[in-house]
Order: sequence, then structure tokens, then C-alpha cells
Amino acid sequence: MREERLDAYLAENDLESVWFAQPNSFAWLAGGDNVVDRSAPVGVAAAGYDGESVTVVTDNIEAPRLAAEELDDDVTVHETEWYDSSLADGVRTHATEPAAADFDVPGFETVDTSSLRQPLTEADIEQYRELGQKAAAALEAVCKEIEPEDTEHEVASALRVAMSARDLEAPVVLVGGAERAQTYRHYTPKREELGAYALVSITAESGGLHASLTRTVAFDPPEWLEERHDAAMTVEATALAATQEAAANGDAAGAVFDAVRDAYEAVGHEGEWKRHHQGGAAGFAGREWIATPGHDGPVTTPMGYAWNPTVQGAKSEDTVLVTEDGFEVLTRTGRWPTEVVAAVDRDVTVDRHRPLSP
Repeated sequence: MREERLDAYLAENDLESVWFAQPNSFAWLAGGDNVVDRSAPVGVAAAGYDGESVTVVTDNIEAPRLAAEELDDDVTVHETEWYDSSLADGVRTHATEPAAADFDVPGFETVDTSSLRQPLTEADIEQYRELGQKAAAALEAVCKEIEPEDTEHEVASALRVAMSARDLEAPVVLVGGAERAQTYRHYTPKREELGAYALVSITAESGGLHASLTRTVAFDPPEWLEERHDAAMTVEATALAATQEAAANGDAAGAVFDAVRDAYEAVGHEGEWKRHHQGGAAGFAGREWIATPGHDGPVTTPMGYAWNPTVQGAKSEDTVLVTEDGFEVLTRTGRWPTEVVAAVDRDVTVDRHRPLSP
């Protein structure tokens, strides 16, 4: 499947090769990890495809490790001297041209990697299932142990340990106690006690794939939390139903956004969508695209989608595989309370996660 997409891309753009050094796209093509510094947008190696095979270019520091631990035996690794040339120089030396790349290589065109990564392949889906299970297990294990007196910072630290123990990276860890979860939509953890309830959100990464999910723990929640959480679940169910519908009809992301906006109005929270982004397609990025009014992002199946509607102080979010036939919640363990939720104006129901009352 990857080769077919890349062959079509090369043919359509009159190119001889295409190169990927951004970590998620490197993983998508080569199946390995090219990251040393996670703050850098480009990894330490680039993977190229020339219509016949996959080639990796890196320096002499990284080549032995990547060949031994990250790459399949049939991937050719070209080694440069770390002091003699840059990664871009190494790629230019070994690439067949004309070529494109997802990082700055003089004389190369720029490739839109996200479009090539959609929809998911069968191999992607199997990997995604494993990631989703691990991510949900890590988050739920921590959430079941927290107490109102714990601080957001302490919970975040426990989450990072739980994720690391499952070989997951943690690009996003959000923990909001009762006060800050009502005030902010992105509740970056602080040294504040959780209090009456907590919203806990993560994005986990493994093998380039990303899974996002949120859980709510209600110790002594405010009376309004149940209604707002129900509203968020209904909007999320509607977004998923509209996603499947848009894929079948050949519509773009803007059509799903319209359904989301209408759903907020239907549940009595008109305009709430303006206060936080609503999510979108998920796969080899936390979001391959985020839906906005009129957005032209491709809605495809089978594909991961992580919709994350919020109603002040409440949030519903999971990563869901949407297919022509239905929905598979990838970030579900079966050990957290759920409820079947109906979409607005669509004959579709989806199992959603409810707040946990310890």
C-alpha cells in the first residue's frame, strides 16, 4: 500500500525519489525511530523511496545503531561522516533526482507527507490497536489511583512513568483539577490539588502513530458536570457519525465541522465550539488535520479520528478507527464505565467513556 501511494506520487509529480526525515513520516516509511532530540523537527536520518526500494541516509554516529535496532535487514543504509556534511548534503549525494523531501534540501521539492499517510493500512491498524490499548491502560491505571489531595503535577509525573513503562512516548500530558479544568481548555499541569474532580488527557506515541484520549475522575463533582459531560459525549458521537457519512459521500472535513457545530446547538451549548478546537483525523500525527469551518482536509476510511469536544469543565475524547461499516474505539480497555450515546439527527450510536466515581 505504501509503495503504491509513493509510486503514484512520483509519477504524478515527475520525480525519481522522495525523502522523509520528520520522525513520524520516517517511521511511516522505514518503520523505525530516527529521533535523538525530541525537540528537533527533523530526525538524525532520512528515509528515501525511489520506486524500487527504501534507502536510509544518516551519519556514522547513528548508522550502526539504526541498522541494528531500528531498520529491517533489507533497508540499505548510506553512512556519511558527521563532521563532513549535513543530513541534507547526504541525501543529495545519494538521491536520484528530481526529488522531493519533507525537510529543507536545496533543489528538492516539498512533499505533503500527511496526504500520503491517509488512510491507514492494515499494518497501521494492527499497530494502532496495540498503541491504543497501551495508552488507555496507562491512563486508566493512574486515574484509578489518584486522590483529591494529589496535585496535577504529581499525576502528570505518574502518567509519564506509566507510559514509559509501556514503551510509549508522551508528547502531550494534561491534568486539570476542578478549578483549572473549568478555567482552561488546555490544562497544563501545575502544583495545584485536584479537588472535587479531574480531567486527564494524553497523547501517546509509538512507531510514529499517535493516540489521544481523556478520562474524567469525579470525587465530589459539581452538579453541572454530568450534564456537560453528556453534552460533550453527544457532540463526539455526532462527529464520528458525520465522519463516516462524509467519507462515504466524498465530503471534506468542513462537512464534519458543520455537524459538530450543529450538535453543540442541539445539546444547548451553542457557540461552545469557538472556545477549543474540535479535533480531527489522527494517525502518524496527533492530528493529521484539525477541522475548521470550510476545511478541505480529506475524510477517508479506514482512518483514526480523535474528536475532542469540550463544554466548560467537561471533555470527551478517544481515538476511534472509523471504517465503512462502523467504529472501533482504539483507546478502550473495557475496564472503565461507558455508555451508548446517540448522535444528533443521525441513526448512529457510539460507546463513550463516562466519568469514574471512585
